[in-house]
Amino acid sequence: MDARLDYFADPTAGKVLKYFMSAGKALKDSPLPGATQELVALRVSQINGCAVCIDMHTKEAAAAGESSVRLHLVAAWREATVFTEAERAALELAEKGTRIADGAGGVSDEVWAYAAKHYDKEQLAALVILISFMNTANRLNIIAQQPAGDYEPGRLH
Repeated sequence: MDARLDYFADPTAGKVLKYFMSAGKALKDSPLPGATQELVALRVSQINGCAVCIDMHTKEAAAAGESSVRLHLVAAWREATVFTEAERAALELAEKGTRIADGAGGVSDEVWAYAAKHYDKEQLAALVILISFMNTANRLNIIAQQPAGDYEPGRLH
């Protein structure tokens, strides 16, 4: 399968994506724990059905030492016992922030308070931006039908 668009070959898209990717790098360097970042990126991508992002974040997390058990259980994190309370708070915020259009009422005060209990303001800001960033990346990839399966860890980081 070939992608519908080669974003980096298009002058306008290439310029925009250069800045977009630098925003992603800034998120990687934030105080939000790396494992949490990968779990959140993976969960948002699962919800949105973005195969290329699922491929990337599964492989990046594994390369960083994440266990296959935790990676396999991200989709069912509520029933899994392998996630910390802080990770659960991040995953719940990610789900609520991604499923805005599902009529779920957005992010409730309770969900926000749960996340704020585990993360300081700088980490919360990074978490919110990461959730938004991943939703944008998912849409860019899904609309252009970017193929998945051949990502190699470290390629974009």
